[in-house]
Amino acid sequence: MNAQDLLSNLETILVFIIAFGLLMFVHETGHYLASKVFGIQVEEFGFGFPPRLIKLFQFKETEFTLNWLPFGAFVRPKGENDPGVPGGLGAANAWVRLLVFFAGPFVNLVVGMILFVFIIAHFGVMDSARVPVEDVAVGSPAQLAGLQKGDRITLINGQPVGGSAGLQKTVAANLDKPIQLTLLRGGQTVLVELTPRSKPPAGQGAMGVVMGTDFVPVASSRWLPEAYNRVYDQINQTISLPGKLLRKEVSPEQGRFVGPVGIYSIFQNTLKADLELLAAGSPLGGINTSSLIAILSVALGITNLLPIPALDGGRILLILPELILRRRIPAKYENIIHLVGFALVILLSIYITTQDILNPIIPH
Repeated sequence: MNAQDLLSNLETILVFIIAFGLLMFVHETGHYLASKVFGIQVEEFGFGFPPRLIKLFQFKETEFTLNWLPFGAFVRPKGENDPGVPGGLGAANAWVRLLVFFAGPFVNLVVGMILFVFIIAHFGVMDSARVPVEDVAVGSPAQLAGLQKGDRITLINGQPVGGSAGLQKTVAANLDKPIQLTLLRGGQTVLVELTPRSKPPAGQGAMGVVMGTDFVPVASSRWLPEAYNRVYDQINQTISLPGKLLRKEVSPEQGRFVGPVGIYSIFQNTLKADLELLAAGSPLGGINTSSLIAILSVALGITNLLPIPALDGGRILLILPELILRRRIPAKYENIIHLVGFALVILLSIYITTQDILNPIIPH
């Protein structure tokens, strides 16, 4: 690796840390603001994770600190896990605690939607009427059928293609069966027939094509509904993923969890693709990275709402019996549950990170 490549990698790492850190910052800002609204003191707002590097400043009772581990942020409300501390979070009523824990993920979902609004306003929405072919694998069914880079698939078996998702769904339902594709090529309509493979080589899909996306502008009245649909689809995909894995509708590789190393790998390739688009003068330069950040913001909100002890969703789950039965789970048991949950989350994070290193994400 030469000095220029090293500098480029360091710049990418810095941009990634800033982008990911900002998403964590807005998440913790949600917790901070909700705590302040309900009169709960926040003792510390940390950028990064301990050990502490330096105290930046103090605003009222809150110390704002910079910590050594660069990924993430945290807030430390007064009496978070101790209901015996007067005026602390642990002593607040159930609804207040629930809203404070919910505020962080909620802000991430809102930020994701706002980012999608700006993306749609600037770039438009995906054109579901056609799917561009960005590359064709050598020796694949697509190449043997005559597909070429730059073709646009408009129909599959005589039916509208329905965007890349619709194309993938129809192809998956016709593995090892001949299908007919209608293509646009240089203003002309071309018909081809191929048979998608049920067992393609590693790194290739059933047809052996890399699908792209065309974008079309939409009226400003559609920006917010389209952004909402993006967020809703992502939430739905996350919730339905375990069922799809069990039904083998999604492969374990496609449904794998990724940690910071895996996310960085995706971010690096996404940023590289955008830089190439910008260098080529494409109007789509920047769309991949901005979309990824919006997706990560939504994913961060959804993940933190999962009913896992130590996460916001796990804390909310333990508050629900108090709302329904009017009886609170004893603090000592709740703290043990979160401690065990936190340990399991750390172990899972180590496993995921190990997989990201040993089995890195490979862009297709």
